[in-house]
Amino acid sequence: MWNSNSIHDFLNIIFVIVAVWAVIQAWRSQAKTETIHPFKAFIHLSVFYQSYLLFPLLLWVFSTFYLGSISIATALISIVLIGILIYARFIEPNWLCVKHTTYAFNDDNDKHEKKPFKIALIADLHIGLFSGHEAQLRKIVQKINIEKPDIVVVAGDWTYEPESSLKEELNILKNIEAPVYSVCGNHDEEYPGPPIQQLLSHALYHNEVMDIEGKIIEFDQFRLIGIGDLWAGKSEMRFMPDLPQDKPWIILSHNPDTVEMVPQLPIKPLMLAGHTHGGQVELPWFTNYMMKKASILGHKRGLYRHRNADVYVTVGTGMVGVPFRFRVRPTIDIIQLV
Repeated sequence: MWNSNSIHDFLNIIFVIVAVWAVIQAWRSQAKTETIHPFKAFIHLSVFYQSYLLFPLLLWVFSTFYLGSISIATALISIVLIGILIYARFIEPNWLCVKHTTYAFNDDNDKHEKKPFKIALIADLHIGLFSGHEAQLRKIVQKINIEKPDIVVVAGDWTYEPESSLKEELNILKNIEAPVYSVCGNHDEEYPGPPIQQLLSHALYHNEVMDIEGKIIEFDQFRLIGIGDLWAGKSEMRFMPDLPQDKPWIILSHNPDTVEMVPQLPIKPLMLAGHTHGGQVELPWFTNYMMKKASILGHKRGLYRHRNADVYVTVGTGMVGVPFRFRVRPTIDIIQLV
């Protein structure tokens, strides 16, 4: 017969088992990462795996309320808070969505009718500690192929202290039914991530992703140029006025604050970026305060218009810092140029 002591003893055993399992998993996973911060990786992974304690904690709240140890108000508040954490940890990070945006260049020199050009923009996959697992990557590829874009662009931050098997993890990208172009982000460029440029470059090359940093790709309606990461000091663009200006430019760069470095051009270009995660966890006041560290100019998500260029910021698909997304679903942005 179950009584209060036996129920609490049973739940205590579950707590201990899950806690020990989480520590073991965090230690094993940390040992596989290409990281220069093993202790930091272990702490982050501990949070990632210890979050499974939320489920026995929820059972504990129900049991203590059933036994009359806590009031209904305390039980309801606890259930709501635990439910929010479970949603932010286990549901929203995997609830991938697609957002459609139409964009027109202010090009007075080109009035003839053009066929719409569709770009799939993704960023911040952060393959490594928290995200970028096979199931998520497969879902991203499936949704991109459903949209049938003309090209796919990846605005950096591929990794978050990944494992050495990165090439194998990215194999699924070969199934994307469009050319894929990419630049690196701050987590791919040693700040604050580990030195994994060679590992990432090898993985992208073998999975048919074209690194276009410092390169120009020609299309009928525009030119695409890849610009390096702002925090890595690779975002110089003073040379752009010397390039051909007979059609618009699309600039692919990781950090949206890079838009301030775009020089004045005859046709206002569009920059595609990521980096900010849209805040990743959307809370009143706190998120906007923390966003100042990610974007001095206040770029969060969506389209921003500046004097010399417009910039579109995607919230990305992965996570850093904490393994939670709340009110900022992972997103593939489909931008249709008209």
